[in-house]
Amino acid sequence: MPSGVRARARAERERSAAEAAAERAVRDAAVLRRRQRLDRLGDRIGRLGGDRIGRLARSLSPSKRGRQAGFRGDRIGRLARSLSLSKRGRQAGTLLARRRLQVRLLLVVLLVLNALLWLAEPSWAVRVLALVASVLVAPVLYTVLFRKA
Repeated sequence: MPSGVRARARAERERSAAEAAAERAVRDAAVLRRRQRLDRLGDRIGRLGGDRIGRLARSLSPSKRGRQAGFRGDRIGRLARSLSLSKRGRQAGTLLARRRLQVRLLLVVLLVLNALLWLAEPSWAVRVLALVASVLVAPVLYTVLFRKA
């Protein structure tokens, strides 16, 4: 081999390795920023009372293991488990059971009323207005119907 060929090839390899390391550092910094942003969002949501949603938001932050093992499928499975209606992880107690029953009762009544209006009224504007109104009125109805006297 002519003199200097090996040195040039080695310098080229080192330069491409340095470029790859710089690209990895930029990518890792972006992943870290995203993970921190999701953690802050999860903490903020958790403080607002939606602890289940906060845990979900924190769980969506990508990890190296998650990317290697098909992170998207794992995230969808976690989402389905966290939003499931199973009794696992649900707080126990007669007061909470009564509150859940009251909320379900109110939702069923509003759903039936919206379904009846949907069948009786052909106008889309009235249908959408009734849907929006029922969403806005639901907390007020809950307070009026089930308030502690």
